[in-house]
Amino acid sequence: MSLAAYCVICCRRIGTSTSPPKSGTHWRDIRNIIKFTGSLILGGSLFLTYEVLALKKAVTLDTQVVEREKMKSYIYVHTVSLDKGENHGIAWQARKELHKAARKVLATSAKILRNPFADPFSTVDIEDHECAVWLLLRKSKSDDKTTRLEAVREMSETHHWHDYQYRIIAQACDPKTLIGLARSKESDLRFFLLPPPLPSLKEGGLWCFGGNGLPYAESFGEVPSATVEMFCLEAIVKHSEISTHCDKIEANGGLQLLQRLYQLHKDCPKVQRNIMRVIGNMALNEHLHSSIVRSGWVSIMAEAMKSPHIMESSHAARILANLDRETVQEKYQDGVYVLHPQYRTSQPIKADVLFIHGLMGAAFKTWRQQDSEQAVIEKPMEDEDRYTTCWPKTWLAKDCPALRIISVEYDTSLSDWRARCPMERKSIAFRSNELLRKLRAAGVGDRPVVWISHSMGGLLVKKMLLEASAKPEMSTVINNTRGIIFYSVPHHGSRLAEYSVNIRYLLFPSLEVKELSKDSPALKTLQDDFLEFAKDKNFQVLNFVETLPTYIGSMIKLHVVPVESADLGIGDLIPVDVNHLNICKPKKKDAFLYQRTLQFIREALAKDLEN
Repeated sequence: MSLAAYCVICCRRIGTSTSPPKSGTHWRDIRNIIKFTGSLILGGSLFLTYEVLALKKAVTLDTQVVEREKMKSYIYVHTVSLDKGENHGIAWQARKELHKAARKVLATSAKILRNPFADPFSTVDIEDHECAVWLLLRKSKSDDKTTRLEAVREMSETHHWHDYQYRIIAQACDPKTLIGLARSKESDLRFFLLPPPLPSLKEGGLWCFGGNGLPYAESFGEVPSATVEMFCLEAIVKHSEISTHCDKIEANGGLQLLQRLYQLHKDCPKVQRNIMRVIGNMALNEHLHSSIVRSGWVSIMAEAMKSPHIMESSHAARILANLDRETVQEKYQDGVYVLHPQYRTSQPIKADVLFIHGLMGAAFKTWRQQDSEQAVIEKPMEDEDRYTTCWPKTWLAKDCPALRIISVEYDTSLSDWRARCPMERKSIAFRSNELLRKLRAAGVGDRPVVWISHSMGGLLVKKMLLEASAKPEMSTVINNTRGIIFYSVPHHGSRLAEYSVNIRYLLFPSLEVKELSKDSPALKTLQDDFLEFAKDKNFQVLNFVETLPTYIGSMIKLHVVPVESADLGIGDLIPVDVNHLNICKPKKKDAFLYQRTLQFIREALAKDLEN
């Protein structure tokens, strides 16, 4: 400041002098101005240089610290209690406000410092993929859906990161990104944090929703605990089909309780599948998604998706599809399973193929490859082309990747002696209406459809199509039906029903079996109405029928569906030298049964698959 003042005084002396200036004095003042001005410029330059170097030292990243961070396997964070009551209070509110203020200060500082010094100070001594982690995180939270999906895809395809980088994503990503990663086939499981610690058990055991149901049930007799737990689970499955009951399950800690039970029964797949059915039903309610994610179920299902067991992976796929509102518009209710594609895919889906099992069947086991001693010897799980536990998921999905393949499951029983709830007797009409509603919610009818059914499942398909034709809102189901395959469907009745009626006081046949009688008026009406309807719509139809008898238990041997009963009246009728149970189980991929089925699907959907 003093130098600047001196320069100003000298200049004013020169400019205000009235007498003729002496040449020596004039040049002396000019030299003084130059000398002091030069000193000012030099000093300022040195000062700025010092400040710049100090700032650079302050913002330069210590590469040794980076290297030490790379060696870490995990990033540890404080666990958050799932008890909402613990997250309130003056101290908690104060910390929250302090954190918000700190974030604002940091954000403002970053804006101030970044712009003027962007070029000199924006680079640090780290690899490019360090920046990629944060760039992908930023993209995954973009307002643009396409950008978000692209970020998730890039994350899932990245396999060269270190452990700590996957953990950064796991901790910093939002629920949409986490669900997207779980539904991406190539995702590393390190993207998923372990579920939060479960609350301690209260008095009353696992099944204490505020009561003592399990001890009370055990007091009736020597019933194994696992059996009672299975009954309890099946009851909860039914409750979870009702939205308001799902709210109560969540409010009473059901998500954590079911998770504990899931972990305790790792050696019991049936228990785990029933638990996943409950979670899948709860996931149908979007307001519960945040609770499901916070409780750690996404991490558990991401691991289950990679299971080699088809049933486990398919149940997990249903849960994650119901949670994924970014790429899935449909909702998959209990008993509706997508076999292909189970992950997010860029493959356009052009048509649907639906599999409907029959009496005593199931969504997966009905469609397995026919068992043989040779297949067992060859360790079938190692090569799905030689042996598969579900040929629609493996063989058909590989041969026709543009198909969405859905398998349906519903409860059936030969006898009311074994029914879990004898009062819950469902007719074919009731079941068809229930399945049609579920399939429509899954988007069936929005694309061309081929129906594939076995035994009583074929009667359900016929009834569903007739019901859909009578409802304007279901017209797309009819208009998009391209073909139907019937595997030994008793269009004119089954000998199993006749046998059951003859010994009805011993067998106590179920309602489903009674409706398969050739003397059933409902069965005759269904056949007549559908035959006329199918001819009018010009549906393509293919019929298979068994020629060998089937053992029912160890003593009963029946030809369940004779050739004359399997003849719908339209379409080809192909006899196959197998029994009723194996009519829909090809011996191998190049066997006639599978190849003829594949040929029919391709021909029925030829125009749709070309587009």
